Amino acid sequence: MRTRRDPPFARRRSVGVLAGTIAVGLALVQCAPAEPPRTPAEPPRVSAESPPQFSATVHPVTAAELGATWHPGCPVEPSQLRRVELSHIGFDGRTHLGQLVVNQDRVPQVIDAFEQLYRIRYPIEKIRTVDHYPGAEDELSMEDNNTSAFNCRDIPGRGKWSYHAYGRAVDINPLINPYLDNTGPVQPKNAAMFLDRTRSDPGMLHDGDPAVRAFTDRGWRWGGRWTSPIDYQHFELP
Repeated sequence: MRTRRDPPFARRRSVGVLAGTIAVGLALVQCAPAEPPRTPAEPPRVSAESPPQFSATVHPVTAAELGATWHPGCPVEPSQLRRVELSHIGFDGRTHLGQLVVNQDRVPQVIDAFEQLYRIRYPIEKIRTVDHYPGAEDELSMEDNNTSAFNCRDIPGRGKWSYHAYGRAVDINPLINPYLDNTGPVQPKNAAMFLDRTRSDPGMLHDGDPAVRAFTDRGWRWGGRWTSPIDYQHFELP
């Protein structure tokens, strides 16, 4: 608790009055509860006002718009994909618009899950398509804590398509919800501290959380329940 500086006229008071004032001030400081320091794990402070209504719009995409996330030989064609622009709560507690590319047959389920995340004010740092990163590199997107969906890539070290290559998987806040298997280091490489799942950073996912249930109650599978790999960021609906 920060005490005020005495005004100039107060310095002309008697020593006895000044001492009494200091004593009372100290007593008040000792009795008042101290405000806890602000830490990165503290949830974002949000306005008491109701946020804008959730919105979602759906658009077709072309190969040119998909950029490096798609190439000939991918298991789906651009015509089977849709770009969904939707509302989400940011780490600043404000409403933002993000963009996901998903399979056309998963659009309703994606919108439904993200609308629930919006209702419970689950914070997502950013949502943008992976072509924003050089070469659509998944590692760069994860290091930036970017929530994403479609990317025509395989499962690391397994030689088969990821459900992301079909537009049927979403990775949520991947920096603080990392991927770990027995073949290599944590992914993304800057996420080692977040393997401690006793942490409660904003956006961190734990089994039974309302944010996890926004997906699992709707039939999605969560990689945080797997044993090898453990993929805390990953939700899929095959």
